[in-house]
Amino acid sequence: MSMVILKTTDLRKYYGEGDTAVRALDGVNLAVAKGEFVAVVGTSGSGKSTLLHLLGGLDRPSGGTVAVDGKEIFSLKDEELTIFRRRKIGFVFQSYNLVPVLNVYENIILPIQLDGSEPDEEYVTRIVEALGLESKLQNLPSQLSGGQQQRVAIARAIATKPAIILADEPTGNLDSRTSQDVMGLLKVTGEKFRQTIVMITHNEELAQLADRIIRIEDGKIAGGEGI
Repeated sequence: MSMVILKTTDLRKYYGEGDTAVRALDGVNLAVAKGEFVAVVGTSGSGKSTLLHLLGGLDRPSGGTVAVDGKEIFSLKDEELTIFRRRKIGFVFQSYNLVPVLNVYENIILPIQLDGSEPDEEYVTRIVEALGLESKLQNLPSQLSGGQQQRVAIARAIATKPAIILADEPTGNLDSRTSQDVMGLLKVTGEKFRQTIVMITHNEELAQLADRIIRIEDGKIAGGEGI
């Protein structure tokens, strides 16, 4: 197998104590290779969103480990984890999470600037062109359609050159045709810029676009390991 960029070992997240404890994640072992596009599919309450939050270091586990690009992320203190997350993990959420007072270009380079770095202008331009946003750079998010806003969110995620992109129901607010367009762009730009993408979804049709589908049920990976 090519280089493993993301690995979880016996990853667990429990809420509550004793007999009434909810096992949101119950021992997940997962490995994702560099450049792979993986869809994690599960119903509501299956644990898939909990998994994404742990993969992205947005929440700490009850047990087990997450390694991103060879680094055990939960060995880091909160401040270190915040910096690591900003540099190594790109997020694409259902709700776009764009800053309303910044234009498209400013939104795309925001995480880079937050890190005190200068954007790689040539690289950003290539991403913008790949996502068809050239004519929208001066627009505010409110002047864009949902599909366009989500493309900006994808551009923002890729612009930092992260180790992995985590996409949480990225087309959840879009109609089916726009969803297909956005998913196609996510896949194509991912391949073009050699990005590793882990996408959480309940949509079987969209999951088929991934290189590999991992199913999660009751906090466990169903049907074998996610290797």
